[in-house]
Amino acid sequence: MATQEEFESAVAKSKTLQERPSNDVLLKLYGLYKQASEGDVNTERPGGFDFKNIAKWDAWKKQEGKSQDDARQEYVDFVNELAG
Repeated sequence: MATQEEFESAVAKSKTLQERPSNDVLLKLYGLYKQASEGDVNTERPGGFDFKNIAKWDAWKKQEGKSQDDARQEYVDFVNELAG
């Protein structure tokens, strides 16, 4: 399992990637980050035409049920994969 320090290092590394990741990759990173730091979704799904926040909420919701430790490890592994 990734430690909190490894997770925080991966978060910092994700902000310095050579190329800007696609929206799908960014949403996966967001979902894993939220699951690792807060656990399962704890807010209502945004409504209306708030497409950006709806997409972010949906990305987090996809991670529901995954433990925070597993999400933290998956986030670290994914960022390391993206960084090469």
